[in-house]
Amino acid sequence: MALSEVLDRIPLLSGVPRSVEELPGGLTNRNYKVTVPGGAYVVRVSASDGALLAIDRDAEHANTLAAFRAGVGPAVHDYVPGAGVLVVGFLPGRTFTEADLRDTRNLPRVAGACRRLHAGPRFTGDFDMFDVQRRYLAIVRERGFRLPARYLDFMPDVAQIQKCLEIRREITVPCNNDLLPGNIIDDGERLWLIDYEYAGNNDPCFELGNIWSESDLPLDHLDELVTAYYGRRLRNRIARARLLGLMSKYGWTLWASIQDGANESIDFDFWSWGMEKYERAVAEFTGPDLPRLMNDAIRAD
Repeated sequence: MALSEVLDRIPLLSGVPRSVEELPGGLTNRNYKVTVPGGAYVVRVSASDGALLAIDRDAEHANTLAAFRAGVGPAVHDYVPGAGVLVVGFLPGRTFTEADLRDTRNLPRVAGACRRLHAGPRFTGDFDMFDVQRRYLAIVRERGFRLPARYLDFMPDVAQIQKCLEIRREITVPCNNDLLPGNIIDDGERLWLIDYEYAGNNDPCFELGNIWSESDLPLDHLDELVTAYYGRRLRNRIARARLLGLMSKYGWTLWASIQDGANESIDFDFWSWGMEKYERAVAEFTGPDLPRLMNDAIRAD
């Protein structure tokens, strides 16, 4: 369906003068800024049905509404079920980059935005990277998609990490689970979090570890981010976030494998993107810190 036809299906945007600008970012969707006399909006049009990646568009809509109610996400103005079209308010501001997350002055701001989201209404559904990784692995093997060399060799380590984290299980909170720098908007006063495709109730340490992992931040930045989130330095939470950041890299590697095998129409090198994550995961699996991190994660502090 042509974009103009999509926009004509949205009462807010049909029958009025409008200008359309495609926004950067988005691999499983296309984002457009649409300006009409009544204001500016972002129209998200799904690039695929998301079935292989376990993206539930109805849940994404519900969770975006919840994030708005938490005061950290954009307002939701329309949703076209079955067409993968979501209309949210345009948030004026600057999109974060990795350089912004490397500036330690921003880490307390990011932690504060996460706390606002995590204190808000619970989301539809849960997100557990251990479950997601196993589901993605089954798809990769069933479909014959590419699997990185030695990938399965680290599954025993994954089982150990999961068992370790279950000793001190965290209460789940509504998490975005995909806070790339491009999903953080700075309006000059506060930060907003966008894009709730993978949102679900989850361990807050996954959110923090995933932020660290996605931007390949230094280890001391993870320490500062976790400390800012909890208000004091907790060695067990820092270790927990690092272990879940490792699982983030290991799990999203398979996301890339599925995209590489199933989405030839999207002009992006998913395999190289995933291998960069995998190589960093391997360095952690084979490095000297893993036993210590698991010991730290079960501490009582």
